[in-house]
Amino acid sequence: MLVIKTEKELKSHLSSFGNGESLGLVPTMGALHHGHVSLVRRAISENDNTVVSIFINPTQFNNREDLEKYPQSLIADIDILEKLSDKITVFAPSVEEMYPNGVGSTSYKFDGLDQVMEGAFREGHFNGVGTVVETLLKLIKPDKAYFGEKDFQQLQIIRKLVEIKDIPVDIIGCPIVREPNGLAMSSRNKRLSTTLRKEAGLIYKTLETAKKKFGTESAKSIMDWVKDQFKGHPFLKLEYVEIVDVGTLMPIKRKQDNIKYRAFMAVYANDVRLIDNIALN
Repeated sequence: MLVIKTEKELKSHLSSFGNGESLGLVPTMGALHHGHVSLVRRAISENDNTVVSIFINPTQFNNREDLEKYPQSLIADIDILEKLSDKITVFAPSVEEMYPNGVGSTSYKFDGLDQVMEGAFREGHFNGVGTVVETLLKLIKPDKAYFGEKDFQQLQIIRKLVEIKDIPVDIIGCPIVREPNGLAMSSRNKRLSTTLRKEAGLIYKTLETAKKKFGTESAKSIMDWVKDQFKGHPFLKLEYVEIVDVGTLMPIKRKQDNIKYRAFMAVYANDVRLIDNIALN
């Protein structure tokens, strides 16, 4: 498997692909799990060639300790990808390669998509995400790029990014892959103890019940019920729960039949921050 670490090498390699061959991109921060594998498999199935980027982007971490603790496993990641296909190219650049002029984010206007939920609790996070994704899309020029719906707010922001920057790429959202107890797969799950991983199944269980309640109860009563599920929990602390309009990500005011809604949660399992969401209608 070809592992490329510089922009110059990558451009040279991409130029070797045949005219008319399609290219898929799966951007990751490594510590690959079955969720990532599902994205890569879809990219392989829909494209002649696939690039998987592995880059822990410092500008999307507003908490330095979180960045320092983020799992790194490049050798294991490459081993996982080698077993999937010989049509994968891995792009694993250094921070200096991605930020040759020094580490810093571009400032974007995402029409308010970045001001709620994750944006409200992680200042500058989506500017960091936008900066690295824009760099990757313009460098690699994929036909399609694949992102998981676990980070649904990020997915909507990336769709807005390619719209405002007029980048010719199809952004493909892919379903959340879950552990047996429903916990959304995440690289951060590797930091959970056996007990915490088991207890964290409450997040999805609560979302599932919220979905059932959505047909007959108000959004406020559902969110109050969710908060009650975590009150006094010995390991899990709810940071936020929101029910929002999928298109605008604005909190629900009154249910409307022609609008799709989604529930979002962020929960701390001791010091590990976990996010999840579910379509409600």
